[in-house]
Amino acid sequence: MSENESPDSKSEELPDEPRLPSRGGAGRRRTVWIAAAAVVVVAALLIGFAVARGGDDDSGSGDKQTISIGVVDASQPYWKTFSKLADEELDVTLKFVNFNDYSQPNPALKEKQLDLNQFQHIQYLANYNVTAGDDLQPIGATAVYPLPLYSLKFKDPASLPANAKVAIPNDAINEARGLLVLQAAGLLTLKNGGGAFSTVEDIETKKVDVTTLDASQTAGALQSGSVVAAIVNNNYATPAGLKPTQAIFKDDPGSPSAAPYVNIFTARKADAKNETYLKLAALYHDPEVEKGVQEANSGTAVFRTTSPEQLQKDLATVEQQARDAKK
Repeated sequence: MSENESPDSKSEELPDEPRLPSRGGAGRRRTVWIAAAAVVVVAALLIGFAVARGGDDDSGSGDKQTISIGVVDASQPYWKTFSKLADEELDVTLKFVNFNDYSQPNPALKEKQLDLNQFQHIQYLANYNVTAGDDLQPIGATAVYPLPLYSLKFKDPASLPANAKVAIPNDAINEARGLLVLQAAGLLTLKNGGGAFSTVEDIETKKVDVTTLDASQTAGALQSGSVVAAIVNNNYATPAGLKPTQAIFKDDPGSPSAAPYVNIFTARKADAKNETYLKLAALYHDPEVEKGVQEANSGTAVFRTTSPEQLQKDLATVEQQARDAKK
């Protein structure tokens, strides 16, 4: 018998119609017996009903899917909005796992410590897959963010003193993009014009001295005065209190060349067509979530709704570029 079924065997014990007792002693004894039996049966029915209801509640909560997502900005309020919508519209519970640097969320996803992550763009994922021999896949686009060059003392790149120290992130992808930003700003030139996998070794001419730091440290280096300008990723610029007006240069996130820099939800290849995961990634573009994202990022997000299929094609293209760069 399932918990939702009624206890038919007990309900059959109840008499179809109550009988009037006789006035004799035997009748009185029969009345007591019938009353006692009725109390027992009613009590059993009530207990069975209570257990069934309790079972329904327990099974409901136990069946609700929990999805863990690796992020680097779990404290942002828009994740609460996102989580509430996921609960209401998809009937799933979200668990956010926060990481302190970019090197951790992909291995955690690979090792099934996470179900998804959302912290990187396509180019970063391509480099990781080629380097680690992995096959993680993008399943939804979020936004492109400009990569700004900040300075607290100077108003434009041309004002930077000769040989001034400028910090850029040291991870392979953001290093290359940071160098391209500096080249576009007229602060250096790169071998063959540079590319998606350029390094500081590809610098041919320079006006400034480039130093590479962990992406989480570039804002601190700028604020401490150890560098006069710094490339700071948006995830770190906002918590550090850097304002858009302090950015003296940035790349164009709306251009076709920005496609590799679309930020993404990422899953293991086996889960790339998981219907719930795909719906969850699409939910990021709910107006309330997008509003929160813009508030958290000072209005710098350029939202993209590129299909998972196109994202995966873009990934394959950039992965080939990464393999070519390693030859």
